[in-house]
Formats: sequence, C-alpha cells, structure tokens
Amino acid sequence: MATRILLPDSLEFSFIIYLNILLTIKLFVLPFGDSFVEDTGMEKTIEIPTTEHLTEATFPAGSYSQLKSRMQRRGLLKKQPGFLTVRILGNLALLLISLAILFLSNNIFLQIANAVFMAFVFGQMGFVAHDTGHRQAYSTPATNDLVGMLHANLLLGMSQGWWVRKHNRHHANPNHSDLDPDIGMVIMAFTEKDALAKRGFNRFMVRYQAVFLFPLLLFEGLSLRIGSLMFVMRERSRYRALEIVLILLNLVWFAGTIFLALGATKGLLFIIIQQALFGFYMGSVFAPNHKGMPVISQKEELDFLHLQILTARNIHPHPVTDYWYGGLNYQIEHHLFPGLARNQLKRASEIVMAFCQENAIPYHSTSVLGSYSEILSSYHQISAPLRRNSRPTSNLAPK
Repeated sequence: MATRILLPDSLEFSFIIYLNILLTIKLFVLPFGDSFVEDTGMEKTIEIPTTEHLTEATFPAGSYSQLKSRMQRRGLLKKQPGFLTVRILGNLALLLISLAILFLSNNIFLQIANAVFMAFVFGQMGFVAHDTGHRQAYSTPATNDLVGMLHANLLLGMSQGWWVRKHNRHHANPNHSDLDPDIGMVIMAFTEKDALAKRGFNRFMVRYQAVFLFPLLLFEGLSLRIGSLMFVMRERSRYRALEIVLILLNLVWFAGTIFLALGATKGLLFIIIQQALFGFYMGSVFAPNHKGMPVISQKEELDFLHLQILTARNIHPHPVTDYWYGGLNYQIEHHLFPGLARNQLKRASEIVMAFCQENAIPYHSTSVLGSYSEILSSYHQISAPLRRNSRPTSNLAPK
C-alpha cells in the first residue's frame, strides 16, 4: 500500500529529473548551438540555395531540382517543431503509464503485457531520435542533437552519434553492395555472389536466411546497445563523454526501476521480453524499406533521384500504418528528402508519385504483408544456390 501512495510522487520526481537534465545540457553543454556532426557523422544539413522564387520551367524536366521546387512551393520542407514536440509529450505520457503499471501490480501476465507495451513505446521514442537525427523538427542543430541524445542515449540506451553516423552512410549509399552498412551483415546475403562467398556458420545461416530473418530481429535491441557501447568506448566525438553518461543513466533508471518494482526474477524476464520485442519492432519496421529491392554494385552509376527511388519500397498509407511505422512507410519520400517531417510525408508522396508517373520512373508501393512476402521471397531466392550445394566446393566462391 505504501508503494502505491508514493508512486505519483516518484513518477513526478522522475519527470522533473528528465526536465532538469534537458535544461542543464541545453544551458551548459550546448550553449552555442554547435552540432556534433563534424566528429560523429551526425547528419550535416547542407543549405542549398532556395528555389522558391524560381518557376518549374527553370529546371530540367524530370530532374531532382524540379521535384524539389514542387515540394518547396507547397511549403513541405519547413521544420515542424510543434508536431514533434507533441509526439514527444505523448510518448513520455505512454512511458509514465508503463512505469506506473510496474508498481501497481505483481501479476506476471499483466507485466508481460506491459513489457510488450513498453517495447512499443521504446519504438515510438526511437522514431523521435530518427527524426531529430535528420534535423526534421528544430531550427538549430544543437536542439536536434540534444533531443536526439535524450531519446536515444538516455531513454533507449543507444548512442545517437553512432546510429546517425551509420544511418547517414546508408542514406548516401542505399542498397550499395560495398558502401551501405545496412547490408554488410555477415550472417545474411543480399546477392547470390555474396551468398556463395560465405563459409562455415555464416554459410549455414545464409542458406536458411528466409527462415532465420524474423527470429534474428529479436536480437536487434541487444545489437543496438552493443554497437553503441563499442562506438562510445572506441571513437572520439564531440559529445563522447555526454553520450557515455547518458547511456549509463539509462542503465540506472531502466534496469533499476524494473528490478525495484518486480524483483530480480520477474524483472529479468520483463527486460528480456521488452528488449527482444523492441528490437523486433524496430527491425520489422526498417526491413521493408530496402530489403528485397535492387542492390547496386560499384559498376552501376545512378543519379541521386533514381538511386533513392529505385532502391526503396513504400508501404501503402493508412493512419494506423503511418503511426506504427513512424512515417518510414513513406521510404521513397524520406530518402529523397531526409529532412522532410513525417507529418508532411503523405502530401509529399502524392507529389512524388505523380512526378514518377510523368517521367516513367518505377515507384514501388505495396501492403504490409506484401512487403514481407517480397523480402522473404528475395532472401529465399538469393540463398537457393547454397541449398543446391550443401557442401562447399572450390568452385563456389566467385572469381
């Protein structure tokens, strides 16, 4: 009974601590509006001269500049601080509800359901970190960096600097066989040549990669934490010390709160379920973006417009889908305009789709189930040569 009486004060105190951390970092760590993009690879927004005053006829037909001018004339590329701030407050409210449930009941089944719910909340907070990494919301880089670190490092336990550096390389080279870090996994293959080059355990995993894909997503949350720790311990960056402190604070509040509320056994079960499903949620949302789409080799040369459109897949828009995917179901528009806020993506998709039709550019959009079917079919087909040749032979490796 005492715990229930003290709970509102504890939650209020936690929220006050969060606000004080926000204010302290803003006042003393980021006083001059600097960004840590120089050192960590966090996305640097290149200011391109505005084309708002120019007519569409100024630009070559079918060019990226022509498409961008259409977006600018409709005001879609403006920052959206109000939208993201509302989302942040909504996510914090959901997190506080989940934390309250931890202390209100010892029922194991309710807490398992709560772990599922918290995994969803973590995913929504991950979308905020993604948005701020792309400078979609706030006018200054420092504000975007601050909000991003508070979400990624403090709330999720991963490094914002590491993730944005990796993510920016992906945006610059989507589905590039040599340059995209998102298709550089040793236990997966995205071309038959890559599959045939695998050996040992990796070869076994690739042989049945269509079967292993979704189970492997359960480890994505752990992978994010390990990758983040390796980055902050090995790499020098402008806010390295701050990132380390925030990640350590995440371990304190996340594990500490759960073990305090549920004890060691139930708490450990809660953490395992929550982290596994958080990783599964993130992986299942990001996988349809490019997996199963054309892979670009070093020999192929595509301009920016075609590269971003042809390697991406959209999921048909719907209010529920848009919310569940955090706007990433508009992957084509997101890759064309990474700084475009997600509340503008639906309007942007109508413009981009019409532009692609005008210029005979393939624009691929499918259903949620259709996207996973395409991914699994592609993975199965790529690994088919390994199933036909169960034992490695000398002529399997590509010449």
